[in-house]
Parts: sequence; structure tokens; C-alpha cells
Amino acid sequence: MRSFTYERAATPAAAAASVAARPGAKFIAGGTNLLDLMKLEIETPVHLVDVQDIGLDAVEDTEEGGLRIGTLVSNTALSAHPRVRRDYPVLTRAIQAGASGQLRNKATTGGNLLQRTRCSYFYDTNMPCNKRDPGSGCAGINGHSRQLGVIGTSDACIATYPGDMAVAMRVLDATVETMRPDGRARSIPLGEFHRLWGDTPHVETVLDPGEIITHVVLPPPPPGRHFYEKVRDRASYAFALVSVAAVIAPDGTGRVAFGGVAPRPWRMAAADAALPQGAGAVIAAAFADARPTEDNRFKIKLAERTLAGVLSQLRS
Repeated sequence: MRSFTYERAATPAAAAASVAARPGAKFIAGGTNLLDLMKLEIETPVHLVDVQDIGLDAVEDTEEGGLRIGTLVSNTALSAHPRVRRDYPVLTRAIQAGASGQLRNKATTGGNLLQRTRCSYFYDTNMPCNKRDPGSGCAGINGHSRQLGVIGTSDACIATYPGDMAVAMRVLDATVETMRPDGRARSIPLGEFHRLWGDTPHVETVLDPGEIITHVVLPPPPPGRHFYEKVRDRASYAFALVSVAAVIAPDGTGRVAFGGVAPRPWRMAAADAALPQGAGAVIAAAFADARPTEDNRFKIKLAERTLAGVLSQLRS
């Protein structure tokens, strides 16, 4: 491990200013992803700003009837919160489908949104990877790509966003609140928060240098039944081949988002509109521009079958 300096920030503004002032600095909260990447020298921050003392660890009701979730709320606490369990069960189910209990105890809301891909070529420093070393190439495109993306990818990268929580938050129309280093706040719809890879796959979100997530806001809970289904290679501690988050009303209308298939939680307005027509119509709309490899073409059919299983539960 390379040497680095460390400080504990007392406020969000101080944390943002400190990271912005030092190129190569990083925020650290639970550290469940960053520390692993530092051990492998994929991430090599020169300075760590610990944000565990800045507050922002509460879940609060909003005047509109939604929830405002502090960036430091742990995954365990969020999934177990009474209002989340009652009004946003898709979120509870998604969080509990991810990682292990020990990791959920440490992982934070903001950090979870910022976790990096689990592409095996990204983790293998002997292989070219445009996310790790811009301009070096993408070993996944002509390599073993079973776990990688089928839509929203590019000629520079076919990795996927790995998380579960964000897929549920995407179907709930969440908004990410941030603070910039100059103290200005902004709100970013979660659908715009994660970038598509394009020619710069190492730039994964729309955050500016030093900009810190302060809250995630959920609007009032949507009507209908909530579902989260995750298909993976083993029953626990594995990332999704495909996941489906859905909120579906009794008349069959609703919204659906997919995980494990794209650089960000994948949701399309046309796919939402197609829900009353069945799983096939939804998949045709959601994956109309898919560019799968021979290794991962099965993901599109797997997404259809997973969604069909969700829709069948409406009749049970």
C-alpha cells in the first residue's frame, strides 16, 4: 500500500473543501469498496478525508410525504427503518440482497451509490482497462464478458454498475443532494447521476471534484406492489447477473428498472409504458439498443424471464 495522509472532517463543507484542495484526495466513510481498491493499487489516493464525524446519519420525513436519507446512514439501518420497510419495501429488499450483513453494517448510502464496477479486468492490474488506466483499452470487449454490460456500453468500456440499492432508488425516482466545495448545494435526479461510459469510462458520475453527497431524497411512495428480484451465480455475496426492481399497480401500470446490465441502473420511459403488455414488450423497449457480446447475450432473455416471474406474482 502506498503512503497517504489522513484527516477527519467536522462538517460537509470542510470535507468538500479539503478534497477539492488536494488533487488525488478521496472521501472515506465505511470504506467497504475504497479500501479493497487501495490494497490492489487500483485507487491510490494521496489524502483521505474521513467523513464519519460530519453528521448526516438520519432518515427524516419530508413535508411532501417522502424521506430524506443522510449520506452516512448505513445500509443496515436504512433497510430496517420502519418507514422504508412499510412504504418502500423494494428498497429494503434490494439492500438486503447485496453483500453480507457485516458489510451492510459499514456501507453507507452515499458510498453505495459511488461504488465502482466489479469487472474482473478492472481488478486485474495486468490487463488493459480504460476505467483504471484511460487510453489503455478494454480487455472485456474481446475477453470473458459473461458478467459485463449489454446496453449503455461503448467501444471504450462494457463494464456494469454493480449495486442493488441504486436500482431500487432509481425505480423510486430518487434525487441525490450534494454540496460543492464552495458551499453551494444542488439536486441531481438519480437517473442523471451515473454517466454512460462513452469515451471517458473513468468518469463515472456527474459529481465535480470535491463535491460530496449529503442526502438522498425519496418522493412519496408510489402506489402498487414492490418487487426486487436478483439473479446471481450463488445465493449470497454475489453481484447480479440481472436484477429487476419494479413497482406495479393493480391495473398493471407501473415502473421497472434493471441492474447488472448497464453502466447505471437501467430504466426507460418506454419500458415503463409497456408494462401492461407483458414482459416481452418491456424488454423489447428497455433493450432496443442493446449491444451484447456472445458471452452475455443470455442476459436479455434472463431479464425477460426474471420480469415475467415478477409479473406472475401479481396474480398470486
